[in-house]
Amino acid sequence: MTVRPARPEDLPRVAELAAEHAAYEKAAPPRPDLAEALGRLLFGSPEPRLRCLVAELPDGSLAGYATCAPEVSTWAAAEYLHMDCLYLTESARGHGLGALLMSAVRAEARALGLAHVEWQTPDWNTPAMRFYARLGATAKPKARYTWRAAD
Repeated sequence: MTVRPARPEDLPRVAELAAEHAAYEKAAPPRPDLAEALGRLLFGSPEPRLRCLVAELPDGSLAGYATCAPEVSTWAAAEYLHMDCLYLTESARGHGLGALLMSAVRAEARALGLAHVEWQTPDWNTPAMRFYARLGATAKPKARYTWRAAD
C-alpha cells in the first residue's frame, strides 16, 4: 500500500471516492463534472491551489484520498495547511492507510514550510475522532457555517 500525489488519470476514481465520502457524511453529492473541475484545480496551473494524495492498493486500485490547501490564520498571522477531505473506502479502513495519508498530509505541510494542519469532521463521526486522537491531534469545538454568496 502506498500514498502518492494524484495524477490526472486518477481523477475519475477520486471523483467516485468523493461521492462516496459525501454520502458517508450525509451531504449533497458532488457536482457531476467533479473530475474535470478537480483537474483544473490540481493540474491547471504551475502553482496549484489544491493538493490531492491518493491511497493506492498493491493491485493499483485507489482506496482513498486526502485533499489539502494552504490557508491563512489571522490570529497567528501565518499560513497553515487545511485538510479538506480524508476518506477511505470501508474495506480499506483499519489497515494503516489512514495513518499513511495523514503522514503524507503532514509531510506536505512541512514541504510548504507550514507549521500545522487543521481539519474538521462531523460531530457524529466518532470513529474519525478516535483515529485523530490516536495520532495525537486535538479538537477545537466549533460550529461550521455556510452562506451562499450568489443568489
